[in-house]
Amino acid sequence: MVNPVHSNAPEDDPERPEEVTGPLESQKSEQPEPGIYESRRGRPSDKSDSAESESAKKSKKKKMSFWKELPILIGVALVLVFVIQQFLARVYVIPSGSMEQTLHGCPSCNGDRILVEKVTYYFTDPAPGDVIVFKGPGPWVQNEFQTERSDNAFVRFFEQLGSVIGLAPPDEKDFVKRVIATPGQTVRGDADGRVYVNDKLLNEPYVYWEGGAPNNDQAFEPVTVPPGALWVMGDNRNNSSDSRKQGNTRLEGTVPISDVIGKAQVIVLPPGRWGGISDPNPQAIGAPGWQQGIPLGAGVLLAWPALWAGRRVTRMVTVRVRNARGSDRT
Repeated sequence: MVNPVHSNAPEDDPERPEEVTGPLESQKSEQPEPGIYESRRGRPSDKSDSAESESAKKSKKKKMSFWKELPILIGVALVLVFVIQQFLARVYVIPSGSMEQTLHGCPSCNGDRILVEKVTYYFTDPAPGDVIVFKGPGPWVQNEFQTERSDNAFVRFFEQLGSVIGLAPPDEKDFVKRVIATPGQTVRGDADGRVYVNDKLLNEPYVYWEGGAPNNDQAFEPVTVPPGALWVMGDNRNNSSDSRKQGNTRLEGTVPISDVIGKAQVIVLPPGRWGGISDPNPQAIGAPGWQQGIPLGAGVLLAWPALWAGRRVTRMVTVRVRNARGSDRT
């Protein structure tokens, strides 16, 4: 007998998955693991915090880098100023009236500021008619550029340091005069104020007679200028301590060419007196005006780039300092 097969037999039942007591796998993947959801929710704030900290670090680094660069910039500016002052050009103050009316100055007034460039005399010697600034030789005792130094040793140190880089008046005997005769030439003067070089009367349109007429100190005996020296005189002949009066002898009144600092080219201050300094050759007869202007143009062209570079560096340092102050305020 064949036993009937029941409809609920295991063989006839389809395969059934095992009973799942927990969530499905798809549901598991969709559900975040414990702690992950919270961390993900916190990520935006973490990123903003990290970005803020990084920007703060960068700004701090920027500030620190500026303060590290500032001494370097100041050092470069001082070196540049020193180089310009020592080798290219320098501004001097006219403190006396010995060069009136070409240059204005007096002890109690605000004298002219003149640009003295040094490049011209690297290639040539001073010529008759040039207005020069020079260190007073040993026999010259009447100083025109008086410099008062502090009695305080600390302050005096910084004054001397400033004089080296051109931020303070030089602590030396400096004079400004006009070249009248050069080495080997013989110069003399008469009682009427006329000056002769090699027995030829000079043409001096720049001479100024304070008081209206020559005084009694104009005549002097013939002097032959020694090699490597110059005979110089002020334009204000009645009030100028120059080669005629300095030193114990006439020869001691001459100025060594090696003591010449540079050629006065331009009046830079005050603004109302701005302009070139005339330097006609008194020994020349009818020299063309364009020829007389060549030294002035060459000197200004050579000196101006150096002064422009110095002002450029100073402006750059000033801008950087202002930017640093502005970032500190923010």
